[in-house]
Amino acid sequence: MARSPQKPVEPDPEAEARLEQEIASLAKRHRVSPAIIREIIRRSGSSEKSSIERELQKSKARR
Repeated sequence: MARSPQKPVEPDPEAEARLEQEIASLAKRHRVSPAIIREIIRRSGSSEKSSIERELQKSKARR
């Protein structure tokens, strides 16, 4: 059985814009840089707002 090569999936620009807007609002709300929010998303693997806020609170508690 031969497999055909999969086509690369193009990212949805609308979804990307929504995610960037969410990152900016979370960064402003919690007074951290957007890079910190992106790092939390990358480490946790989830872009769900509640899980990001939970991880952010954990990291603030360590300071």
